[in-house]
Amino acid sequence: MPSTAPPPSRGWFAQLLLRLHFLAGLFVGPFVLVAALSGAVYAVAPSIEQVVYRHELTAPSTATARPLADQVAAAQRYVASHHPDDTVVEVRPAPAPGDTTRVMFTEAGLLESQTRAVFVDPGDASVRGDLPVYGTSGSLPFRTWISTVHRSLFLGDVGRLYSETAASWLGIVSLAGIGLWAFRLRTARRKRELVVPDTRLRGYRRTFSWHAATGAWVLLGALFLSATGITWSHFAGDNVTALRSALSWQAPTVDTALGGAAAMGMTAGEHAGHHGSAAAPVGSPATVTPEQFDEVLAVARSADVHAAEVRIRPAATTDQAWTVEEIKLSWPVAMNAVAVDPTTMTAVSQVTWGDYPLMAKAAKLGINTHMGALFGLPNQLVLLAAALGIAAMVVLGYVMWQRRTPGTRVGRAPADGALARAPWWGAIAVVAVAIGLALLLPVVGVTLLGFLLVDALVTAFRSRPGATR
Repeated sequence: MPSTAPPPSRGWFAQLLLRLHFLAGLFVGPFVLVAALSGAVYAVAPSIEQVVYRHELTAPSTATARPLADQVAAAQRYVASHHPDDTVVEVRPAPAPGDTTRVMFTEAGLLESQTRAVFVDPGDASVRGDLPVYGTSGSLPFRTWISTVHRSLFLGDVGRLYSETAASWLGIVSLAGIGLWAFRLRTARRKRELVVPDTRLRGYRRTFSWHAATGAWVLLGALFLSATGITWSHFAGDNVTALRSALSWQAPTVDTALGGAAAMGMTAGEHAGHHGSAAAPVGSPATVTPEQFDEVLAVARSADVHAAEVRIRPAATTDQAWTVEEIKLSWPVAMNAVAVDPTTMTAVSQVTWGDYPLMAKAAKLGINTHMGALFGLPNQLVLLAAALGIAAMVVLGYVMWQRRTPGTRVGRAPADGALARAPWWGAIAVVAVAIGLALLLPVVGVTLLGFLLVDALVTAFRSRPGATR
């Protein structure tokens, strides 16, 4: 009787996706779970900071704002009695009535890209307090702490491997999930079950229904968070930076060099809200007076810097210009920047948002969205929902694993051998994609080899005569 078995190559790709989705989720799940939960808190951290640091951030005086010179001088007097070795490196004027001005100082012992901010009431120049702040986003201690947990678990560069693993594999697992969802779309009797969990089911099938339906809703968010999160990573982030540089996709910077000195870009990159540092000064130290802040800001206002959210950075040395940059991260963004010669009070270099290449704009908007800044509270709530959905996916995945084989503590994995059943062109395509991913995302390449090694050992152990399956 002729065999009716399907050809060896039929269904190999779905089997491969299922195996990949299972193994990656199993091994990387803890990393993704930590990143998702810490990311959920980070998403709403800006709103939390408004409550926790309300005293420092709000100005009770209703009087007309005093000149920046008075506010900077008040901050300097305060610092002289509390942190006498600190020097002014940046001023952020109050962006709206009721807000405080931030006068920011260098201080020994702070993190890289962190400064000491003295919060001044613009109306009466009274000091409301001082706090360490971090990066262009101006993160206060709570957001800085949760950001460090999210990025590195306080383990430095070694800890950043955790977040790179989570960000890299989250995208791959999500793409595999898309493929599996598409296969289900062809065979499902009730299409509604693809996006709404079936509460009539029990046990493993009920958990699977919740896992699949939740995945359909958080899929786009997971892919977005993966893609933008990778740009902050250690190894893959360096590759992305090199690619952007090669394709001229980097954000432009103003030229602060004076008197023929070498150019030095002062505009912060897209990731300055998380990390980054300024270049070391090379000339003789510059003299900075409080009155210069008003004069430099006036020059910048006449040179297309109009946003309320700006930062003024004095020159560190005499061969550099001051810079005034718009730092409005919410939509519509404002990113214009001007370099001002403090001796002539003229604008010597200028960059506008229109000067940004298309991909630099896309990167900036993506980063701002990832940080929950682009659309304010709605942005934060969407990120919170996406992060909690991803965390739920991980937990449901482990519950499915436990319930896959009733009566056992560890569920049986989907069948292996998909590549052995694949046509030659399919195997070549899979290997090529794997190599490409490993080159772009080095952590993926290393962990993938680890997955395959563990999987091979487990499969070999279970295939022994008399082994428990």
